[in-house]
Amino acid sequence: MRNKQKRDVQADFEKDLLLNPEKVIKKKKIKRKKRIMAVLCGLVILIGTSLAAFQIVRAMGKSSLQSKIKASTPELLSTREQEVVTEEERSRWQEGWVKYQNTIYAYNEDIMTFLFMGIDKNSDAIEVKEGTDGGQADALFLAVMNPHDHTIKIIGINRNTMTDVDIYNEEGAYVTTQKAQIAVQHGFGNGMEKSCEYQLKAVEKLFYNLPIHGYAAINMSAITTINDAVGGVDVTVLEDLTKADKLLVKDSQVHLMGKSAFWYVKYRDTSEFGSADMRLERQKQYLNAFVGAAKQAAKKDITVAVELYQAISAQMVTDITLNEAAYLAPILVDYSFDEEGFYMLEGQTVMGDRFEEFYVDEDALYEMILDVFYEEVKDE
Repeated sequence: MRNKQKRDVQADFEKDLLLNPEKVIKKKKIKRKKRIMAVLCGLVILIGTSLAAFQIVRAMGKSSLQSKIKASTPELLSTREQEVVTEEERSRWQEGWVKYQNTIYAYNEDIMTFLFMGIDKNSDAIEVKEGTDGGQADALFLAVMNPHDHTIKIIGINRNTMTDVDIYNEEGAYVTTQKAQIAVQHGFGNGMEKSCEYQLKAVEKLFYNLPIHGYAAINMSAITTINDAVGGVDVTVLEDLTKADKLLVKDSQVHLMGKSAFWYVKYRDTSEFGSADMRLERQKQYLNAFVGAAKQAAKKDITVAVELYQAISAQMVTDITLNEAAYLAPILVDYSFDEEGFYMLEGQTVMGDRFEEFYVDEDALYEMILDVFYEEVKDE
């Protein structure tokens, strides 16, 4: 029966083709339109479902981040030398307030602060035995999101910054605390979460026990993936790096892609004094350009952060969940960032017994913390 029906349909088609070709063409157009509409409807449903799922993920991420926000404040002295709190000020004084240069400040509790670490390893993130093989944090940056003025600020921390570093033995037991380069703190632990928690604690202590709401430690091998995901980054090369990459000629304008981005961010000649300082300047320049490229990429596709998160997951250790990354990405598009929002720790680099040592200017650090994390208390 079916064969007869097929033959009848074919016969009718051949008849129309001979006697009424315009009817055949019209039928073909109608069928084509129906197929196109079916495909479009399918795509709309698929996109709608994907976006709905993405919004659900974002809602979960928002809830998770809000639960992480700590009620604590940095432990700045309420007053420093020669600062005096008047009787009127004392009558309305609140816990956590700071008076500096005749101005009263309060910590912005709505700020979200994240620590990003670039770990000196060119492989996937893997657990190692307790000891000092966790990898050093050659890049340390605090990213600060302020919802009050919708700005992003970034603080670059010199890897040679001398600060309190906790020493642990091969069994993971605490031994002592001593002054050392902050980058070595991540080396202790297991190279995974424990190392990150040690590094997080060291940075918090350096910043007067500043609350940090999340971290991501990314092995340097992920730089190419991160860079290329936003379409590359434009820079004017700050110093001659042709030893690492022939494209990186001083003062040349380069669109960094692939390994060129890797070498620009990572390379330093340890035989040159101050090489860590010079690399930090390149990293600052690169991040300034990267943030702009990342925002443009996110405007085109709001899921780019999720895709990037998944792409580098094997090379990253983080307590920022995929849901939280999905929530943050679209928000960041609406936040402003410029070079004035990029801070560097002020201080001096000197040669120690074996390695370079960077000593922070404590007054400048204090003022920077007030500028970034505090708001002026207005007179009532």
